[in-house]
Amino acid sequence: MAIDILAIGAHPDDIEIGAAGSIIKHVSQGKRITLCDLTYAELSSNGDVTTRQKEALLAAERMGNLTRINLGMADRHIECSEQNIRSLVEVIRKEQPKMILAPYWQDRHPDHVHCSELVQEAAFSAGIRKYAPDTGNAHKVSSIYFYFINDFVEPDFCIDISDHYDQKIEALKAYESQFLPSVGGVETPLNTGYFETVRSREYLFGRKIGAVYAEGFKSRTPISIETFC
Repeated sequence: MAIDILAIGAHPDDIEIGAAGSIIKHVSQGKRITLCDLTYAELSSNGDVTTRQKEALLAAERMGNLTRINLGMADRHIECSEQNIRSLVEVIRKEQPKMILAPYWQDRHPDHVHCSELVQEAAFSAGIRKYAPDTGNAHKVSSIYFYFINDFVEPDFCIDISDHYDQKIEALKAYESQFLPSVGGVETPLNTGYFETVRSREYLFGRKIGAVYAEGFKSRTPISIETFC
């Protein structure tokens, strides 16, 4: 069955940081959504793969019992290689999403940038009938919108998540190994007040649209609307 949204991130927790509120809101409206992580984040400063996977599944549950896929690409090696493009094309063709969410193409973490590039390459190739027919029938995605992780600029549009902000934070709290200090753990930007950083950003975007909290998104193409009002 075709889904409404395919949300893609380089690592487990990327999607939650940038778009969990909007995903939860759409789930509450009955939309069908699948999550796809490219790597197991095996190079993370804290936690291990087993722990991160348990946390990722818990986060998916807290966002609405969502299906979560992991493509097992090498952490820090998210390249636009033929193998990686084919792997993501296969997911796109299987899930048949109307739209895709991906990391914003400018970010201090190279993996997020490379994930953004790979998503755009794969989405384009997925719509080419003669490309890798063994990965499934061609499927054209209507739109790709980009969420913010670390860096952000003026968004092209915002989604009001005021009623779902607390649930977003609960999804993020599933990643205890990343966002909470632990004995013997390494201090990182994630476990030293990161929730406040997220709250400040979402509050800023919310103020722009007259809401309490909002998530911002970018688009590489013009956004079509039917009428002004």
